[in-house]
Amino acid sequence: MNEKFLDFIRPYSDKPIAVAVSGGVDSICLLYWLADLKMNITALHVHHHLRDVADVEATYVADTCKKLGIPCHIFHWSHDNIKTGVEAAARTARYDFMTEFCRENEIGILMVAHQADDQIETFLMNLGRGSGVNGLAAMRDVSYRDGVKIVRPLLSVFRRELIEYCDTHKIKYFSDEMNYDDKYTRVKIRQNRHCLSEKLGISDERILLAIENLGRARDALDSDATARVKSVMYDGYALFGDSFLFDVPRDIGLKCLGMLIQIIGGDDYQPRLNSLTFALSKLQSDCKFTLGHCTIRRFKNQILIVPEGAKTSIRKKNEKIKRLQKIKSEK
Repeated sequence: MNEKFLDFIRPYSDKPIAVAVSGGVDSICLLYWLADLKMNITALHVHHHLRDVADVEATYVADTCKKLGIPCHIFHWSHDNIKTGVEAAARTARYDFMTEFCRENEIGILMVAHQADDQIETFLMNLGRGSGVNGLAAMRDVSYRDGVKIVRPLLSVFRRELIEYCDTHKIKYFSDEMNYDDKYTRVKIRQNRHCLSEKLGISDERILLAIENLGRARDALDSDATARVKSVMYDGYALFGDSFLFDVPRDIGLKCLGMLIQIIGGDDYQPRLNSLTFALSKLQSDCKFTLGHCTIRRFKNQILIVPEGAKTSIRKKNEKIKRLQKIKSEK
């Protein structure tokens, strides 16, 4: 069993944990490792009804959990009314099912089996998009979604080690045919990533080190931006002077704008860097536009961000803030 995994998992040894198990090698190996460590786990599997083999996978996950003595819950996703963006909708549904289960059963931790190869592929995909620090730092080992702590304990473990473990111990797992379809950018990267090492001398370990360094830079930006964002948030909206975005280093301004849009719009992720850069440029003068399920308006030297569809009267928001401040001072 991987030593980095063991070091990472130690603080969770006495906590109830939900584990996302798809039936692939990554999640099956994670399930067996957690079972070997006698962790208090519950397996969660989402049957998307998108592939012919999905029934077999769901049955295998249930049977494996029964053999290991682990509780298992299988969720069924109905998608008849979804015609486009099925993959993104399936990913959202998967997390919705699992985080809702966690909240209902007072399980604060959901472990997912993203591993080192996934991390490198995410970095390279974001590099190709011209992402900033947030995207290049790739996946966090700990994040939060819908009030549930999402933990990725395998980000330092390569897929080859997981395959070797399962093959050595004769543990069955499934391979998704989409993992070999090179119409997907991630698959193209997976099939050609070896060129970085073989032709340029850029090893996987060096890429992971770069991601780790970028992660620290992202955390520093987040810490600064979080404190600033709290100072301009009110009851579901934000109102502030233009200096909030423009009298600070550009990266801080972009991070604050992204955080505000994510919080107010209710999305799981911030808008991409190019969208935020364009928005920041527009906000240099009076304007009104939508982004990330928010309406953003600048009038004179003030900027207002509200949920899309909400009223955008800056004057009325100022009056409301003054009333709230007066009530607070009188208490």
